Amino acid sequence: MTKHASPNKKIAWFFGYLFMAACVVVAVFPIIWVILSSFKTNQEIMSNGLSLPSHFGFEGYKQALEMAPIFKYFFNSLLITILSTVLNVLALSMAGYVFAKKQFRGKNLLFSILSLSMVIPTTALLSPIYVTITKLRLYDTKMALILVYAALSMPISLMILRSAFAGVPRELEEAAYIDGAGFVKTFFLVMMPCARGGIASASVLAFLEGWNEFTFALLLTSSGNVRTLPLSLSYFTSQFSFNYTAMFAAITISVIPSIAVFAIFSEQVNASIVAGSVKG
Repeated sequence: MTKHASPNKKIAWFFGYLFMAACVVVAVFPIIWVILSSFKTNQEIMSNGLSLPSHFGFEGYKQALEMAPIFKYFFNSLLITILSTVLNVLALSMAGYVFAKKQFRGKNLLFSILSLSMVIPTTALLSPIYVTITKLRLYDTKMALILVYAALSMPISLMILRSAFAGVPRELEEAAYIDGAGFVKTFFLVMMPCARGGIASASVLAFLEGWNEFTFALLLTSSGNVRTLPLSLSYFTSQFSFNYTAMFAAITISVIPSIAVFAIFSEQVNASIVAGSVKG
């Protein structure tokens, strides 16, 4: 804002920044409150939930790990989420490349159908997915969750990756084919490096979707060997009982990976979004 802006513009600027600050506080405060509460004692939480911890101790984390095998479920979630993200991005990168660069009959119709699957509510998918997974004899296996999580992020990944590949100059693709590269070599060595911003965005969103997913983990698993971390927290709520320190510590362990992934790749995600909006 310039120094000689009119009073109306200054007021609009002030309220605009005030609104953005309020949005940041509303979004960040619950996360900070949970993390700080994990370092408090039960007495401090019950007496004044908004106060800072008197000292930063890790007793709550120790108690949480003693009450439940959180690390086991943590690595279950990590393995399932990473593999589903790789499968999602690899398959839909190829699809996005084909939709962006190739011409074939019914391309726009097929892309529209795949994109419209985004509006299908999760509750409508529960029964058909359960029946399919059961018939494939994948019930209560990690593979079932990997396949389902990879499919859940299909629409948004396809849209992001198609936009990313559409922004790659066609001359690079043609030059690779002229040099004798086939589809696979062109895709992996030329197109994917050029679309790394979109691939990073799709990977982050697919990872967050899989890491935080609860409904299908509850539906498709029954044993502790396959249980994911978000699901395990609901099972162990009764064990935590009134030990809020341990409960907040367990919640902190579950949310840190998603925060870390988004923080690390936020620049690529923002760059991809800006590039997509400019092309659009």
